[in-house]
Amino acid sequence: MKYTIGEPIRDTKAPEGPIEDRWDKRRFSAKLVNPANKRKLTVIVVGTGLAGGSAAATLGELGYQVKSFCYQDSPRRAHSIAAQGGINAAKNYRGDGDSIYRLFYDTVKGGDFRARESNVYRLAQVSVNIIDQAVAQGVPFAREYGGLLDTRSFGGAQVSRTFYARGQTGQQLLLGAYQALERQIAAGTVEMHTRHEMLDVVVSGGRARGVIVRDLVSGEIETHLADAVVLATGGYGNVFFLSTNAKGCNTTAIWRAHRRGAYFGNPCYTQIHPTCIPVSGDYQSKLTLMSESLRNDGRVWVPLRKGDDRAPGDIPEDERDYYLERIYPAFGNLVPRDIASRAAKNVCDEGRGVGPGGLGVYLDFADAIARLGREAVEKKYGNLFEMYERITGEDPYTRPMRIYPAVHYTMGGLWVDYDLQSTVPGLFVIGEANFSDHGANRLGASALMQGLADGYFVLPTTVGDYLAGGPFGEVDQADVDEAIGQVNGKIGRLLSVNGTRTADSYHRELGKLMWDYCGMERTEESLRKALERIPELREEFWNNVKVPGDGEGLNQALERAGRVADFFDLAELMCLDALHRTESCGGHFRAESQTEDGEALRDDENFAYVAAWEYGPEGPVLHKERLEYEYVKMSQRSYK
Repeated sequence: MKYTIGEPIRDTKAPEGPIEDRWDKRRFSAKLVNPANKRKLTVIVVGTGLAGGSAAATLGELGYQVKSFCYQDSPRRAHSIAAQGGINAAKNYRGDGDSIYRLFYDTVKGGDFRARESNVYRLAQVSVNIIDQAVAQGVPFAREYGGLLDTRSFGGAQVSRTFYARGQTGQQLLLGAYQALERQIAAGTVEMHTRHEMLDVVVSGGRARGVIVRDLVSGEIETHLADAVVLATGGYGNVFFLSTNAKGCNTTAIWRAHRRGAYFGNPCYTQIHPTCIPVSGDYQSKLTLMSESLRNDGRVWVPLRKGDDRAPGDIPEDERDYYLERIYPAFGNLVPRDIASRAAKNVCDEGRGVGPGGLGVYLDFADAIARLGREAVEKKYGNLFEMYERITGEDPYTRPMRIYPAVHYTMGGLWVDYDLQSTVPGLFVIGEANFSDHGANRLGASALMQGLADGYFVLPTTVGDYLAGGPFGEVDQADVDEAIGQVNGKIGRLLSVNGTRTADSYHRELGKLMWDYCGMERTEESLRKALERIPELREEFWNNVKVPGDGEGLNQALERAGRVADFFDLAELMCLDALHRTESCGGHFRAESQTEDGEALRDDENFAYVAAWEYGPEGPVLHKERLEYEYVKMSQRSYK
């Protein structure tokens, strides 16, 4: 797959001046829409997770007419509900040295110096407001004995800034956003469309003016028009088939927007989470996360001796290797996710892994239980321990958990400017669906922070600035008809193949290919193999996929086939992006670019940029956004 180099791209919306003043400066310079005019303006929000739910609720509260879409049967079934560990905020309630600047610094460093300073500093600023908002909504954060909000530590930080609600923080935060959303639905400012999947963006006059959706129950193709469109559809980790994402998570919304002109930023930046329950069989359909918060009290180890298959309780202390504590004494078990994942892979590659196939390491709570007591550990992690026991049949109170890295999050996404607007005017992208805040590696507990920062605080300001530039005129019916034609054409093509293999079987094969060749470790050879095989497998898919039934009504096989078709195209761009970026940084680890002790080796001279890919009929076009650092000095990351 060949690509060409296009003109450089710049974020023209970020203000100049001291970094701590930039967001205030942008808010003041943003044009306003008076309340009477807001009622005449319509905004479409696709997705109802933390980013989409909070955005729709806030825009409705401001007085806009909002149309909200999700493919689930309820907004509260968005995948944000699965987030476990917590949400970061620079409140410094512990008095342990935290600050907005430290959260900013930790996030830029954790992302291996591949994120914009302005965006990250704004995220750290807004984080303190999120907690106040959630508490006011009644989100039941954990509290200390005296009633104050409790915090704990997460990877990549030496302070306790993570607020949590036991092991179900995402669920509680989503219920808060959901209540706010339902209030606006009842007030008539938000029109909710469940069981609808977005299949294309309507671009008319050079602006995003609506979406084409399919009613997943009736099969009807519908057109919805608006003055602006917001995508909050999450990440694309399911390109690997096995991931911690819900089975329905997909790339269709952002990929179809990409084909309409939205640049795709850093698609090769994918996060492998170090604490997941290992794969248990060939027919498994997804993986389960064990929260990073467990690394606060759990100790990670493997046997010192290769091939040691004794039960963990039979291995004496002096014959265990607490390898994270040994290699990274300053951070220990709380190193960032990319580092912990590669370390686990390395010890397993040495033949010291545990469990079936040697693909696992121990996460041991014996010391914590002895120090704190079982009851205290149960209060912190009880629901996570229960989930682990239900899945594995093993009691983590008496036997160490077995964990292994798995795909969890994607730092890449549609390119956006400081206003969260894509390269298509009027198309805004928030939460995990955009690329903006995490660089090449996201720190734990920062996904919930970004989703709610974008939805509650950033987008409502910046989308108003865009809408104040209207009205944008009537939508050309020819543009609507063309988009509907594209959607119907793809559905018709999928139904007409009538081959012999299911879409799921192709998805599984694509996912294994991506894991083997573009997973935790990448090489030029592996990526070239992937780029050779993906087009072959995609051609076979389009000639042999079996989609039973028709498009007139509920057809989940058709839904999956459409999503898998988009995964094929995205997978090719991911591998191309990984191939062109010959450095290692964060979650993107090129075996050819590493330090003497096996750490990621960046090439700042040649790759300190965002790779923004434009869809082109003759192949992708690469636009580079140069990353400039005024407040943080780029250096080799060290957590030792």
